[in-house]
Amino acid sequence: MAEKAPYLIEVAWEVARKVGGIYTVLRSKVPFTAKLWRDHYILIGIYNAQSAATEFEAVEPPAAIAEVLQDFNEAMVGVRVHFGRWLVPGYPHVFLFDLHSVEHNIYQWRQELMAGFASSDDHETNDSILFGNVVARLLQSFASCGNKVIAHFHEWQAAVGLILVNQRKIDVPTVFTTHATLLGRYICASRVDFYNSITMLNVDREAGTRGIYHRHWIEREAAQRATVFTTVSDITAFEAEHVLGRKVDVILPNGLNVQRFAALHTFQNLHAESKDIINNFVRGHFYGFYDFDPDKTLYYFTAGRREYYNKGVDVFIDSLASLNHRLKEAGSDTTIIAFIIMPGATNNYNVESLKGQSVIRDLQDTCNKIIAKKGKEMQEMAMRGVVPESLSLSKEDIVFLKRRILALKSRESLPPITTHNMVDDKDEILEHLRRVHLFNRPEDRVKVVYHPEFLSSASTLLPLDYSDFVRGCHLGVFPSYYEPWGYTPAECTVLGVPSVTSNLTGFSNFMTSRVERPDHHGIYVCDRRFKSYDETISQMADVMWSFCRFNRRERIELRNRTEALSELLDWRKLGRHYSESYAMAFDKHFHSPLSSLSPLSSSFSDSLDDDQPVSSS
Repeated sequence: MAEKAPYLIEVAWEVARKVGGIYTVLRSKVPFTAKLWRDHYILIGIYNAQSAATEFEAVEPPAAIAEVLQDFNEAMVGVRVHFGRWLVPGYPHVFLFDLHSVEHNIYQWRQELMAGFASSDDHETNDSILFGNVVARLLQSFASCGNKVIAHFHEWQAAVGLILVNQRKIDVPTVFTTHATLLGRYICASRVDFYNSITMLNVDREAGTRGIYHRHWIEREAAQRATVFTTVSDITAFEAEHVLGRKVDVILPNGLNVQRFAALHTFQNLHAESKDIINNFVRGHFYGFYDFDPDKTLYYFTAGRREYYNKGVDVFIDSLASLNHRLKEAGSDTTIIAFIIMPGATNNYNVESLKGQSVIRDLQDTCNKIIAKKGKEMQEMAMRGVVPESLSLSKEDIVFLKRRILALKSRESLPPITTHNMVDDKDEILEHLRRVHLFNRPEDRVKVVYHPEFLSSASTLLPLDYSDFVRGCHLGVFPSYYEPWGYTPAECTVLGVPSVTSNLTGFSNFMTSRVERPDHHGIYVCDRRFKSYDETISQMADVMWSFCRFNRRERIELRNRTEALSELLDWRKLGRHYSESYAMAFDKHFHSPLSSLSPLSSSFSDSLDDDQPVSSS
């Protein structure tokens, strides 16, 4: 009798539940993985009623899964587990655990795992312990029912399950991926020269000082106990070796689902369409001070989670101030609108932002009514065989237009630097903008728009989803100090938008190792590891200054070269690294090759093909 095909089970905090970047990794990778493993690909996550309403569909389990669930339910009576499909492309099976049904076990399970150094009031760690225990028991049920399983755990929040699988000697090979070490993120946020002092750090003491030793212990134990240990980039592998005490077995770069267009003009048209919507927002936001030429205006932006120092927002703002000075000194007629898209605590939109959009809508409505009326007059004249040489405005039309124009000129204050009312007026981004005097004054060639909320096409201010907003911009700027991968510049590349990043990001390391002259392809890399802060600012300002001197044709050609790199970031190419890690874990644990047992053995073998570097031609 032929041996049953194994299951691949991925365990993560963000399965069918968007919390942070791991959601993007998992969701975008599902189509590739589901095609390879078919219904032997399963994910395990936490049940959240609000997320499940739009992300999850309950279905009856197939016979093999029903057998596993029966074994699990007999062993863990009363645990509520939802089985179904994740409503994303690829439509994979998922188990979602309701942690409320097991929270009465937290004291016992916490003591069993980390007696002597547990932190009882850390709710996230408590949930991780609950989650890990039910996951480990479910994996045991899979193994007890005669199934071979590879279990892949993402980040420390899911790692307790891996530790328990190892402690209980459950017959399941494990893969652990740290997408960023917990301690590394904390240390970098405190502005320590992390990468140049990492070999001298006492990591246990550093974790204890920051009150996260118990979390760090989970992450380190998972790295030590995993059959195969992985991370997302070379720079994070360097970090993990020193922080977690184990060399990485396989690097797993993060990919995207790439949709390329046969005709280059198609994605250029999409850029123009999104830019028009941004143009309209800018007209409203800067009403009364809209004295710059839209054809000589460029849109720069930065975006990401709210980590002011780690994401390099400080560098971005200081570089903008330097660029503003250069443009004014040169007497340039180019205007830079710099967007900062970073969520913060707000009290809704500010009145001036809403008023600006209202004033512009009123002007558009008035102009459209006049155009419609004059169009009818022209049609009537043409019907009588008269070619209209000119169409004059009526007094009524002129009055309406004057009223709209006066409304534009009635603004007494400068355009706001933020679109929302901040809960904390001492917000570090606002404070920095004030400190460098970026106030959107008429003489400033660099204007700023701080949008402290995720973008949405349903917004009344800037009605664009994030990807469409990116398409409409000219340059993404992400000078991060701590960025294990870097989805924001990767998304720019896939959308054909040039970007600036730092040499401390996984993305820049990945691209520079595969692309000759990355700057020729719209991937600019600034040095944040070996240069001083002031030198970095100067380097960043140089890049942004050089970019704004390109003419339209040069920018279009650069966008084409940037978009051409997108295939390097496609899961169909990068997914092979995941296949490599699974094959390694299976072989180390079961001492037999995986490829002959996978549901699509030929596709599995194909997924291990090498990628090739890109030339600068």
